Amino acid sequence: MSEEQTIFEKMYEASEEGFSRFTKEILSHPMFSTVMRKALRNASATKGKIDKSVDTLLMLLNVPSKEDYNRLLAKVEAVQGSLVNLNIKIDRLLAGKEKANTTPRRGKKTPHTPPSR
Repeated sequence: MSEEQTIFEKMYEASEEGFSRFTKEILSHPMFSTVMRKALRNASATKGKIDKSVDTLLMLLNVPSKEDYNRLLAKVEAVQGSLVNLNIKIDRLLAGKEKANTTPRRGKKTPHTPPSR
C-alpha cells in the first residue's frame, strides 16, 4: 500500500532533478568557468578598493579602523602578558621571602635576653 504523492511533492522532485541536471551542465561548460573566474577576480578587486576607501574615510573622520583596533588589541594583550609574568615573579619573590623568614639560618645566633627577676 503506497501513498500517493501530492502535486507539490511531484513538482518539488521534478524541479530538484531539473536543477541538478542544469547545475551539472553549466559547471561542465568552459565558458561558465571563465566568466565565473573573471567575476570573482573583479569582485575581489572591488572589495579591496572599497576597503581602502572606507579606511581613508575613517581616517579623515578620526575614527579608528578595524586595523587600528586590532593593533591596539595586540598591544593590550602584550601588556596583559607582561603583567601576568610580573605577578608570577612577585609571588615567587614573596614566597621566597616568607620561607626565608620562617626558617632560621645556620650559624646565625639569636639574641640572648637575660632572665627577668
